[in-house]
Amino acid sequence: MSLKGTLAVVVGGSRGLGRGAVEALAARGAGVVVVGRDASSLAALAGEVKGTIPVAGDASDERLAERVLREHDPDLVVVCAGAVPVMRAFHELTWDEFQVNWQADAKIAFGWLRHALRRPMKRGSHVVVISSGAAIQGSPVSGSYASAKRAQWFMAEYAATEIGRADLGLRVHCVLPMLNASTALGREGIAAYAERAGVSAQEFAKRFDPPLTTAIFGAAIADLAEDPDRWPQRAYRLAGTGLSAVP
Repeated sequence: MSLKGTLAVVVGGSRGLGRGAVEALAARGAGVVVVGRDASSLAALAGEVKGTIPVAGDASDERLAERVLREHDPDLVVVCAGAVPVMRAFHELTWDEFQVNWQADAKIAFGWLRHALRRPMKRGSHVVVISSGAAIQGSPVSGSYASAKRAQWFMAEYAATEIGRADLGLRVHCVLPMLNASTALGREGIAAYAERAGVSAQEFAKRFDPPLTTAIFGAAIADLAEDPDRWPQRAYRLAGTGLSAVP
């Protein structure tokens, strides 16, 4: 389908991969509600990308999720927000440092999926949860990050099960981007793993060539939204070469 005349919500869309989704969706004709913490960054984005509506707030606040879904009634929700973990081996972390991503990434996905189903969103609507390649192979220097990302994947599966049981007519995808230098989190991760491997960050990053960029990410999200029937699997890995199904 064409995205012209549709409305998307991108949760965590003011920077990094989320901004790539905002730009791609807007370029294909969708209006985009952008949810983020930093009002100044959101205002700057609204001035640079036509068709965007800034909403400042904490993405982990379920009251915000409920309000945005109720007031805007979107056709698409992309859940991309999360926290940058403390990059150290798990035994060098305090419990509070370790659990950062459970309280951010997992909680955010839970709240937005929960309210998408409880409202529910109108039939034919689509939710895309952004997890991580770490949900597949783990991430031993980032505390709860990998397990929080795996939980997001599970929640997407649970949501799809309940959508089917209640015949809500909604679609759910989970996208797992591979490690990349397009975000602060990715750059910190590359630096941390490069140090463990005894190589430079630039050399370590070559393991992920061709690199995943914000433009590639945005195009993939827009492709999922435009033609969801082309993507029958629940979960897709996303690298610089594009989307590939996770068995």
